[in-house]
Amino acid sequence: MSSLPKPEEPLHALSKNPEVLKERYIITKTIGRGGMGSIYLAEDNRLEGRLCAVKEVRQDPNLSEQLRQQGRDQFYREASVLARLDHPTLPKVSDFFSEGDSDYLVMDFIPGNDLKNMMDSERRKGHFLPLKDILSWANQLADALVYLHSQDPPVIHRDIKPSNLKLTPQNRLKLVDFGLVKQMLPDEMTITVIQGRGTALYTPLEQYGGDTGHTDVRSDIYSFSATLYHLMTNTSPAEAKQRFLRPDALIPPRDLNPLIPADIEDAILWGMSLNPDSRPKTVAEFSQSLRGARISSPSEMAVALQPYLSSLSRADRILVGSTTLLFIFAIFATFMG
Repeated sequence: MSSLPKPEEPLHALSKNPEVLKERYIITKTIGRGGMGSIYLAEDNRLEGRLCAVKEVRQDPNLSEQLRQQGRDQFYREASVLARLDHPTLPKVSDFFSEGDSDYLVMDFIPGNDLKNMMDSERRKGHFLPLKDILSWANQLADALVYLHSQDPPVIHRDIKPSNLKLTPQNRLKLVDFGLVKQMLPDEMTITVIQGRGTALYTPLEQYGGDTGHTDVRSDIYSFSATLYHLMTNTSPAEAKQRFLRPDALIPPRDLNPLIPADIEDAILWGMSLNPDSRPKTVAEFSQSLRGARISSPSEMAVALQPYLSSLSRADRILVGSTTLLFIFAIFATFMG
C-alpha cells in the first residue's frame, strides 16, 4: 500500500486516490489530525454500508528499532484492552493492526455534532447551552467513566474535552477519542496508545509529566469538570499551570453565567481542584454532587442578575425595570430549552 497523505496535505487527497488498509478498510477522507497520527473515515468492504473511524499511530522514525518495537508492543496491549470494552457511550473498537511504520485502531464511526461545535454555535448567538441538556450529557459521560474506571485494571481516558464528545442523531452522547487512554497496572506502571499530555485547557497538573506523571481516576474528574465549566460558561477554563502560578486565574462559573446554580458551581470547582487529594475520589461521588443540584427559579435568576442590573446607568435601569418580568421569563424559557 502506498503511504497515506501527510498531515499537511489537503483533505481531498484521499478521495481522489482512496487507499485500502488490510485489504479491507477503504479510506475515503481525513477527519482528524494530530502530531503523531490521523483519524480517517473508512468503508468496510466486508460489511456493506458500514462506516468506521481508523486511527493511525505513526512510529517516530528517529527512534531506535528497540524503542519502536516497545511502542508497538504498548499499542497492542492497549488496543486489546479497548477491544474488550462494551458501553453505549463508547465507540466499539473492532480491529487493530500494523502496516509499515504505522499502527491502526478501527472503531465505530460516530455521526453527529460534537459539543464544542454546538457550544460555539450558541455562543455566537449570545446564548448558553441549556443546563438541563448539559447535565443529561454529564450523566451519560459519568456512567461511561465509572465503567472505564471499574475495569481490572482501571482504564483512564486522559483527554476528556468538548470536542471529544459527540451527540448522535439519536441524542446519545459518545466519548469518541481513545488517543491518550492509559491502563493502570498493579505496579503503577502505565501504557499508552499515543504519547501525549491531553489538551492543556482540560489537563490537571499531575498529567503534565506525560507518562512519567502519576494519573489516576481523579485526573479524569478534573478534565470532566473543566469540560462542564466550558460548556456551561462558553468560556475556556484557565490552564492548571496558569492557576498554579496565579490562583485567581480561574473565574468562578457563576460570574460568567449567573444562571448556573450555586451547587453546580461548587461541584465543578471541587472537581477542578489543583491537588488531586482535594477532588472527589470517584466519578460516582462527583456525579452525585451534580445530581444534587437543582434548577433555579425565575426569582432566583433575577437575584443572580442583580449585580449586572445594578451596574447600569439610572436611565438604563428604568428602561430595564419596565420589562424586567418579561426579561426574566424569557431567560427562564431559554434556560429550560
